[in-house]
Amino acid sequence: QVQLVESGGGLVQPGGSLRLSCAASGFIFTNYAIRWVRQAPGKGLEWVATVSSDGEFTYYTASVKGRFTISRDNSKNMAYLQMSSLRLDDSAIYYCAKGDDHPPGKGTQVTVSA
Repeated sequence: QVQLVESGGGLVQPGGSLRLSCAASGFIFTNYAIRWVRQAPGKGLEWVATVSSDGEFTYYTASVKGRFTISRDNSKNMAYLQMSSLRLDDSAIYYCAKGDDHPPGKGTQVTVSA
């Protein structure tokens, strides 16, 4: 079955960096765009970024543009989210998902705090 397992979250100070990873299995990875979404406490899912199936095109929500970089390695069935200049309002559980699907995994917690 489809599995997407997120990792790499943690506690970081404002201005710091983290790299999230998404390990995919159970589907043909190269057939799908991959997106990262996040959910802050008490809020709904927010789209963060998308990378096209071949990795050529990337898209970002305005609040992370210039600070986050989404990428993928199709040889490893992996996707990544490099996050820099982290802010307090980036704190959330981060999930990866294929295409337009609801994220199936448990996510990884990112906490930005001084």
